[in-house]
Amino acid sequence: MRFLLDDEQREFARTLDGMLGSAGTPGVVRAWASGDHGPGRALWGRLAEAGVFALAVPEEHEGVGLLPVELAVAFGELGRHAVPGPVAETAAAGALLGRLGGDAAHVWLPQLASGKAVVSLCVLSPGGSPYALDADAADAVFVVDGDTVRLADSHGPVQPSADPARRQARPLGGVVFAQGPAVTAAAAYAADVAALVTAAQALGLGRTLLERTVEYVRRRTQFGVAVGSFQAVKHRLADTLIALEFAQPLIYAAALALAADGPAAGREVAAAKVSACEAAYGAARTALQLHGAVGYTEEPDLSLWIRKARPLRTAWGTPAVCRARVLAGGAVQ
Repeated sequence: MRFLLDDEQREFARTLDGMLGSAGTPGVVRAWASGDHGPGRALWGRLAEAGVFALAVPEEHEGVGLLPVELAVAFGELGRHAVPGPVAETAAAGALLGRLGGDAAHVWLPQLASGKAVVSLCVLSPGGSPYALDADAADAVFVVDGDTVRLADSHGPVQPSADPARRQARPLGGVVFAQGPAVTAAAAYAADVAALVTAAQALGLGRTLLERTVEYVRRRTQFGVAVGSFQAVKHRLADTLIALEFAQPLIYAAALALAADGPAAGREVAAAKVSACEAAYGAARTALQLHGAVGYTEEPDLSLWIRKARPLRTAWGTPAVCRARVLAGGAVQ
């Protein structure tokens, strides 16, 4: 199976990389972590103009149809630049509402595609979390509880996480607007979309951490030579690169499986999620250790990427859950 991107997909990635590279994302992340969502909402609008969120919305609702491969490409760049906000949850909500249809889809999907609405999603079961990411910044929070889905009325107190830019709160209230087996199936598909784009985010994050670490050990000297010239450092960086490279084709395989909507999609997504997130977590550990004392401080921008690695590792499927899904052939455990 070929996993090479075509010319349009590569150009899409380059366009996003250029846009985000000039957007001052470290400042956006720090503002978002402090509760100032203005710069983040402005960046959200630019991402929507580039077509990122339309990739998760059906054509009949002003999107371009759910395109998992393009979503993976886009979210790799979002991870590379540490873009804050419920980006994975918005894509998953698009997949959920697109499958369910109805009034909620008619109202929210065009706003999601255009970037007018920031949306979060909370899946309470099975194995989900009672918290919704960035509920305080979202225009809508959809809550899946078993075979029902509701639009929350409000949220509880904001809770901190390992990453200050990932703020969580319990969604409260709301009226159920869909229920039954269709919700269960749509929620499972949406969770797979969320896991896929989270894996892509993590891989992009890991690549940035590796690039910054290589740059640092080339200029950092010890005993009169560059730290990067030491064999132990070279081996550590090589191991990190191999893990990241190994995860990339698994993400593409998962995206293709989701696009085909076949029975193997759950297994492929779980394999991609655990491989990419473990590789990114390893890249964060490598960056932290090879930067030495610099890696432990919040002032350098490096910390913005390091502190995302652990939350992404457990979001939308912990490593243990993903491995169990792979062994079970993709079934949710």
